[in-house]
Amino acid sequence: MKRTVLFLALAFATSGVFAQKGKVASAQSFKDGGKLDKALEAINTAIDSSNPKAEKSIIWPRTWEVRGEIYQAIFSSKDANYKKLDSDPLTKALESYKKALEIDEKNKYGKSVKIKLTLLNNDFTNMAIEAFNEKDFEKALVAFESILSIEELPVFQEDNAAADTVIIYNAGLSAYNAKNWDKAVKYYTKAAELGYNGARTWELIAETQQNKGDTVALGEALNQGFLNYPEDKNLLFKLINYYLLTVKDAEKALKFCNMAIEKDQNNASIHFAKGTLYDAMDKPAEAIGCYQKSVEIDPTYFDAHYNLGAVYFNKGVKQLDIANAVPTDKPEQYEEEKAKADVEFKKAIPHLEKAMEIKPEDKTTLETLKNLYYRLKMMDKFNKVQDTLNSL
Repeated sequence: MKRTVLFLALAFATSGVFAQKGKVASAQSFKDGGKLDKALEAINTAIDSSNPKAEKSIIWPRTWEVRGEIYQAIFSSKDANYKKLDSDPLTKALESYKKALEIDEKNKYGKSVKIKLTLLNNDFTNMAIEAFNEKDFEKALVAFESILSIEELPVFQEDNAAADTVIIYNAGLSAYNAKNWDKAVKYYTKAAELGYNGARTWELIAETQQNKGDTVALGEALNQGFLNYPEDKNLLFKLINYYLLTVKDAEKALKFCNMAIEKDQNNASIHFAKGTLYDAMDKPAEAIGCYQKSVEIDPTYFDAHYNLGAVYFNKGVKQLDIANAVPTDKPEQYEEEKAKADVEFKKAIPHLEKAMEIKPEDKTTLETLKNLYYRLKMMDKFNKVQDTLNSL
């Protein structure tokens, strides 16, 4: 009698296990039949931790594999009502497949789950492309990160596949556009270490660090990038600007300028940059030489023409300060010093006029010329510039 009771109790317990595994089978059938709402309801019952009958189905890898299939089907469904069943079905599918692999100690379901993860990878790729094109960069980032997490699973690592540099780079690009600077640096750096997209990736790391406001990391990225790609002109120019504008280390910037000129002697921009460095170092003669070289290479270089005029103008202003410092009882000396200032002001005019010719409506150039014409009593030109300013 005791054996009979024990047998009946055991049979009852076993029937509960099969009942819950039957829920998984039902969920599979509903999914295959396109009834995704009923499929989701059935699979949720099988993983309900508050349900004592689900104790065995929760730890059954097949339960989670089917759950992943259902959420994938929700994502792929064309039925708007089924689409509403979950706002992020692919993430739930990935969580489910990972759970299936985690509890599958005997690796009974590894091959089938791997196939479904490969299909899921394609779904995430489509999601990422669509989200990026719609400028939903946060969603695109989630999708690219999910792809990477799939590729990092042991079932894929055993294939010894190389890292997917395109996905890593696109994750960085999505993070950048989403203004998630930390993740942008993380993925761009990983892509750069794998050699993806060459020097351009190091430029993007630098730009991201600049957006973060981390000037130290910005300099490190530019220097490391240039170390890896010493022939890249863009990195070299960015290094020049970094030391010129951010660090304000003219000597170091000058060093990189000279390196750039060695690589490209006929680049007007580099000679111009070198001129601005000499300007910053208060070496007008050297600055003039660099600006003149720049306009020789490119006669239409507005900034170089303007800066040439500005150098002479500033020399005139400094000389005028010397004149104004002459004691009032020495008028002849004052006139002599003032005349020297006017010589510099006259030198500025042709360069500023050339700048005006290139950009006729640049107000800064026009205002500077107006002041010079008035000072030097060139009233015809003064009136003409004044008319131009009035018309703008």
